[in-house]
Amino acid sequence: MKQYTLDITDSQITFNTTNDPNTIQQVMMNWEDDLMKAHADLVCHNKGDILEFGFGLGISATYIQSHNPTSHTIIETHPQIIEKAKLWAEGESNVTIIENDWIEIFDQLGTYDGVFFDTYGDVNYLKFGEKAEALAKPGAHVTWWNALSEENNVYGFENVTYTKYDVYPPENNYFVEKEYYLPLKVYL
Repeated sequence: MKQYTLDITDSQITFNTTNDPNTIQQVMMNWEDDLMKAHADLVCHNKGDILEFGFGLGISATYIQSHNPTSHTIIETHPQIIEKAKLWAEGESNVTIIENDWIEIFDQLGTYDGVFFDTYGDVNYLKFGEKAEALAKPGAHVTWWNALSEENNVYGFENVTYTKYDVYPPENNYFVEKEYYLPLKVYL
């Protein structure tokens, strides 16, 4: 994805490819807070080492840190979000920020007790399905932002459980459903 200049506030991340206010694209909004907490609770089930793809507003990262994981690795590509993540991570000795495309450094990653995948504009996102198992320790909990409004996933994972949440997103152009199916894949 071309890296547009983002407009980042405490409540949302947006960008605009033109001067037309009708073309504003939302990337993330704070209505996702409860969902990010639920994702964090899942990936931190085993405590241990946590890998997070994408930082966004830092909502999930903050909830992950509240579980006091042994390590918390965050991969981010957008320069503005990287700077936000670095500021957020100051004083957190267990946090590592990786400034790169995850697919380019995949072979340098270890294995983790929990993995949360939530990227935006990632041209390699479909590869996550074939690569996730290599990141998972036995018993690892893996979850991802699920843009589908059903118990299904674009990654081809089998044996996924879903928890349905009723959601009430404000007007946006990335998730307009009233139900969110939060996925969990456990690697045994």
